[in-house]
Amino acid sequence: MTRNDTSRDAAEWFATPLGRYLLAREQPYLDKTVADIFGYNAFQLGLPDLDLLRASRIPFRVRVDLSGPVGFKADFRDLPVASNSADLVVLPHVLEFSANPHQILREVARVLLPEAQVVIACFNPWSLWGFQRLFHREGNYPWHGRFINLPRLKDWLTLLGLEITGGQMSCYVPPCVTEKWLERFAFMDAAGDRWWPIAGGVYFLQAVKRVHGLRLIMPKWTDRLASNKSLAPAPKKVQQPEDAVVARNDLTG
Repeated sequence: MTRNDTSRDAAEWFATPLGRYLLAREQPYLDKTVADIFGYNAFQLGLPDLDLLRASRIPFRVRVDLSGPVGFKADFRDLPVASNSADLVVLPHVLEFSANPHQILREVARVLLPEAQVVIACFNPWSLWGFQRLFHREGNYPWHGRFINLPRLKDWLTLLGLEITGGQMSCYVPPCVTEKWLERFAFMDAAGDRWWPIAGGVYFLQAVKRVHGLRLIMPKWTDRLASNKSLAPAPKKVQQPEDAVVARNDLTG
């Protein structure tokens, strides 16, 4: 399945009851997270029909994909973006549907400025949603994707110099297809974080690009060091009374 097909299927799926249920939890998390990230350039890779940067205060915000309402078209594995130029990159369910997710992360790490951030949303294979995927691998979005477990993704980020600073699990209800059954299982969302915290259908991660060895450049000070004559003389330790007289003469002479 091509990236264009995946984007089209994703747009249709997010209009279903289950897709709306996920978006009702994903959008508030992203709104809250990106609102506190500052800079000049922000990129959303994937899901171009959804504005997941709507709460960002970064002036230049653009959606990137191979089709749809995008700012520019590009392959995520080879972004036409200058290195060390992005302040924020959002990856909403991109890695699970790529043949080379590590290359996408490598590109994200390349374009990020030092101390810039990436926010990732992924389907969790260790969940009821992951269990559902076992029976629908040849089906439509999102079940044909290759869900990535959280420890593996954390390892990839660490290897690329991306330090995890936040995250959250979400969507604990079974992946039902009707509003009626989603409402019946709504109680599982309230209990999920307490009773099965690693079993959310979706997880979010926030990471910062760390560049080791950078030094803070200080301004050149214009004040000159004080001359030696203005320095107070250090007191001398004396052992005998006559030594004290010699010491006083040294100070006054």
